[in-house]
Amino acid sequence: MDYIYGYIQNMNSKTIFNFMFNPKVRFSILSSLGFYDNMPDERYLEKAFHLKTGNILNLNNPSSFNEKLQWLKLYDRRPEYTIMVDKYKVREYISRILGDKYLIPLLGVWNNPDEVDFDALPDSFVLKCNHNSGVGMCICKDKKKINKARVIKNLWKGFKQNYYLTGREWPYKDVPRKIIAEKYMTDESGVELKDYKVFNFNGIPKIIQVDFDRFSEHHRNLYTTDWEYIKGEIEYKTMPERKIAKPNCLAEMLNAAGVLSKGYPHIRTDFYCINDRLYFGELTLFHGSGFEHFRPEKLGQQFGEWINLANI
Repeated sequence: MDYIYGYIQNMNSKTIFNFMFNPKVRFSILSSLGFYDNMPDERYLEKAFHLKTGNILNLNNPSSFNEKLQWLKLYDRRPEYTIMVDKYKVREYISRILGDKYLIPLLGVWNNPDEVDFDALPDSFVLKCNHNSGVGMCICKDKKKINKARVIKNLWKGFKQNYYLTGREWPYKDVPRKIIAEKYMTDESGVELKDYKVFNFNGIPKIIQVDFDRFSEHHRNLYTTDWEYIKGEIEYKTMPERKIAKPNCLAEMLNAAGVLSKGYPHIRTDFYCINDRLYFGELTLFHGSGFEHFRPEKLGQQFGEWINLANI
């Protein structure tokens, strides 16, 4: 307990106030400090679900999308899931199922951050851990302007993260940790990539989420597979006035999404469309770890109805 008291002593007054009186903040901080590391998965998820969504988790009869994702974390444990979430090994998986042409070029792979060979990398690149989601990532547009020591420090922060413990997404538990470098890619905007996230249910694409302006003012627009705008939100604000053109590779994207998700209750397949060419992003089993807010709530219920747990 001493390390927790020491951490609290270094908080500013606002954080201390939130820690004392906001259960959600207190849970988040204590979780990051490892206070709940030994708590059984089911009990942890019940506590986290209530604090993050405001709802009681019903594992006996889950109905919403978020509830069913928690159920899948606990009871759908296929060994290939560990490969699917591994940002390095999934490349071989995608190559075998779809083909190499869908992969963003790999520039390097190392066993830890200290081994990264910056001299061998081009002027622009993306460095990231293969076992987590974002922590430690470096998006480099000009190698001459980066602080290598800081990049390595951030990579170590991500490298040491036990991502499984953040949301009890068990496939991340046994991913052999690596640092990978991929080619830095931009789409027609020339600034950053629009991220096309296809929600699939037993091999059938249903909804496409487009994330944009992620590093400035993150927004998400939702579309049907016929590219009709959906007035709804998943965690981040929608921007109906932002007219996102139907990508020319949409049909290819939906076909690839169906192939990758066939036989699984739910997989989100992420893609980029660059100069009308389709690239694979990642496979996500538990969108937002099953804690993101749907507006309206009936949208989350609709997503939940599409997940069939009967044969698991």
